[in-house]
Amino acid sequence: MAGFVQQLVEGLGAGAIYASLALALVLIYQFTGIVNFAQGELAMFSTFIAWQFTHAGLPFWLALILTLAISFGGGMLIERVLIRPVEGAPELTLVIVTLGLFILVNAAAGWIWSFLIKDFPNPFPSGAFKAGGVSLGHSTLGVLGVVAAVMGLLYLLFRYTKIGLAMRAVAANPGSARLVGIRTSGVLALGWGLAALVGAVSGVLVAPVLFLEPNMMGGVLVYAFAAATLGGFDSPAGAVLGGLIVGVAETLAGAYVGTIGSDLKIGVPLAIILGVLLVRPQGLFGRAAVERA
Repeated sequence: MAGFVQQLVEGLGAGAIYASLALALVLIYQFTGIVNFAQGELAMFSTFIAWQFTHAGLPFWLALILTLAISFGGGMLIERVLIRPVEGAPELTLVIVTLGLFILVNAAAGWIWSFLIKDFPNPFPSGAFKAGGVSLGHSTLGVLGVVAAVMGLLYLLFRYTKIGLAMRAVAANPGSARLVGIRTSGVLALGWGLAALVGAVSGVLVAPVLFLEPNMMGGVLVYAFAAATLGGFDSPAGAVLGGLIVGVAETLAGAYVGTIGSDLKIGVPLAIILGVLLVRPQGLFGRAAVERA
């Protein structure tokens, strides 16, 4: 039993990282209707910026604050320069733009920092709490705490601020929001900025666990897509819960399903995506699209 609980705890820690990137995907989709395939690469680029700051001698938490500010501004700039000119274009055009952004950001990171693996400092202390044969690492607790804090801050923003109310209005009905005087273009830029900020948090959390190099977020993005698909692309809370479920499912499958093991765990999120699309395309907490005849 202790072994099962241990796997469950490790799955929750991994799932929290997937949840943070899935939350970034959902934020952009809510405000623009775009599935941003470059979200993982933007998170990776932000993580390199944080590494550069720490490498220059800045304390980790100061480097993180500066990175989040730069990521927020960068996300708004991307929306203004790349996304706004193709607003209203066919979905295929938007997909191609985000895929092009994926390639551009990946190549830029490799050109600036090279493709060599780099060590990234872990913001949380080493060691673990042990109880009943179960080890709960400080790093796992820190990751869960950070994701919970991000989710809580976003809830407060959307629920209790005028900016959050405007963002909710634009996400629900951009046309009606524009008619009542809301500057939808500014709100959409804020949405991209917030998504880039949340994605940066995901990259900073995953880098100490994996490694820091331009391709580090490729696998994480697959899990994040599975989390967003499972929870619902129009449900931030669903994305977080979906990430935790995907993390636990992947960990348990790797530990207890012999045919999967550690080498085929990547098949778990793919199976989740396929199953959700076949059974409940809107996800567990998403709303089904309703169109007038």
